[in-house]
Amino acid sequence: MGVMWRERGGLCIFLVWGGVELYFWGYLLFSLYMRSKFPFYYHLVFFVFIYFIYFFWETGINQMSMSRLLETPPAVLFMLTNILAIFGTYVVNFYTFCGWFLSRKRFLLYLVSVPVTLLFFAGLRYFIEEVVVYQLTGFHNYSESSRAIGYYIKDNFFFGLPAVVFSTLIYLAWQFQLTQKSNHLLQSENEKAKLQLLKSQISPHFLFNTLNSFYSDMAEKDPKNAEDLLALSDLLRYVITENDKEDVMLSKELAFLHNYFRLQEKRFEDRLLLKLEVDGDSGNRKILPSVLIHFAENIFKHGVLNNKDKQAYIRIAIGNAFLEITTFNFVQEGDNYSSTGIGFDNLIKRLEYSHKDNYTLTRNKENDTFMTYLKIPLTA
Repeated sequence: MGVMWRERGGLCIFLVWGGVELYFWGYLLFSLYMRSKFPFYYHLVFFVFIYFIYFFWETGINQMSMSRLLETPPAVLFMLTNILAIFGTYVVNFYTFCGWFLSRKRFLLYLVSVPVTLLFFAGLRYFIEEVVVYQLTGFHNYSESSRAIGYYIKDNFFFGLPAVVFSTLIYLAWQFQLTQKSNHLLQSENEKAKLQLLKSQISPHFLFNTLNSFYSDMAEKDPKNAEDLLALSDLLRYVITENDKEDVMLSKELAFLHNYFRLQEKRFEDRLLLKLEVDGDSGNRKILPSVLIHFAENIFKHGVLNNKDKQAYIRIAIGNAFLEITTFNFVQEGDNYSSTGIGFDNLIKRLEYSHKDNYTLTRNKENDTFMTYLKIPLTA
C-alpha cells in the first residue's frame, strides 16, 4: 500500500510540476504570439512536414518496414511523442529566443541560448515519454540505464537539433520577408510621393522667374511686401528642390522655418503669440527634411495663438549629435487634437526608415494643453 501511495504521490508531483511549466510557457508563448504577425497555422504545416520526415527516416534510413513499424504500438506512440517534443521546442525557440535575440541581431546571445533550448527539449521529452506516457501505458522509451540524466540529456541534444535549426531558418526567412515587404512598401510610397511632387512642379523655373519679377517691381515701391514675397519664394524653392532629399543642411531647414514664421506673422498682423527659440549652432550638420515644420504647422492649425495668458512656444536645442525640439500650446476649444493624422503617421514612418530606433518622439495632451518632444540624430 505504501509503495502504491508513493507512486501516486510521485505522479501527482510530476503532474503539478508539468502543469505549472505548461502554464508558464503557454502564457509566455501566447503573449509573444499576440505581438508577432506570423500565422500559427504555418507552424502546424511544419509539424505535419516533420512528422512525414521522421516517418520516412524510420522506414528508410533505419530500414524498418512500414508494416513492422505499424505492428509495434510503442514505436508509433514514441514517434509521435518525439515529434510533439520537437514541435513544442520549435515553437518555444521561435517565439522566445529567436524573437529576443535574432530580431535584435544579438547572434552571440542566441548561440548561448541554443544549449538552453536543447535542454528544454530533453526535459520536455522526458516529461512526455517517461512520466506521462509511462503512467498511462506502462511503457518506457529509454531503458533504465539510458534514463540516467547525463546520458539522456547528451542523447537528446542530437534529437533536439532539428527543432533549433528549423525554427532558426524559418524565423530568419520570415524576418527577411518582412524586411523585403517593408522596403517594397516604402519604395512604393516614395515613388508615389515623387509622382505627386512632379505633378505639383508645374514649370517651377517659370514660377520663380515670375515671383522674382514681382519682387523687382515691388522692391522700391513696397519693400515690406517685397520681403514677404521673397520669403514665399524661398519657401517654395525649398519644398521643390530640398524636400525629396534624404537629408538637408540644418541651416536651410531652420531658414525654412523662419520664413514660414514670417508669413504667419503677416497673417496674424504682427499679433502672433508664439515664441520660437533656437539654441545652438547649426554648423555643417544635416537633418531629415521638413521635420521641424511639422510641429510648427500643428501649432498653427490647432493652437491658441492670440491670447497673452496662453503663450505657445517652440524650443529647438542643437547639440553635437542630436537636435531636440519641444513644443507647447493650448488647444482651440472643440479641436480634436488627440488624433494622430496622416502627417504624424508619415513622420513616424520617415523617422523609422531613416533612424530605426535611434530617435525619441512623444506627444502628451493634458486637459486643454498639448506638448510634443522630438530628439533626432544629426549627421555631419
